[in-house]
Amino acid sequence: MKLHNLKPAEGSTHSRRRIGRGTGSGLGGTSTRGHKGAKSRSGYSRKIGFEGGQMPLQRRVPKAGFKNINHKEYFAVNLSTLQKLSENRGYQKIGLAELREAGLVNGKKQVKILGQGNLSAALQVEAHAVSKTAEEAIKAVGGTITLL
Repeated sequence: MKLHNLKPAEGSTHSRRRIGRGTGSGLGGTSTRGHKGAKSRSGYSRKIGFEGGQMPLQRRVPKAGFKNINHKEYFAVNLSTLQKLSENRGYQKIGLAELREAGLVNGKKQVKILGQGNLSAALQVEAHAVSKTAEEAIKAVGGTITLL
């Protein structure tokens, strides 16, 4: 290896254009920014959604609907799922801890028991909400419901 053989690694260097270093460089004058306008001036930063003074899309499009600030998000758990848990894992009491352990719920959402499927085991169920059909089905087989 000799000094005259040394070269930088492939892709490590770039040919840098020195902008704004006089007319002799070919990149002086307006320094590739064009003439006049906000983009030609220093300190320019475009606002998100700015369309050159035209009414922005998010203001042109009509707004519709309503977002209820008191809306609660629920994890839905069906009776068929509770039945499987009692058969496979032998649970007699099913609460948030058991549902988390089974990987059915997580985070801050609340749990609601829904009435799809059949339930044959008498279970003690703990949840934040229960549908009427689920409540009837659980009580019909001798189970209990505790609302959290």
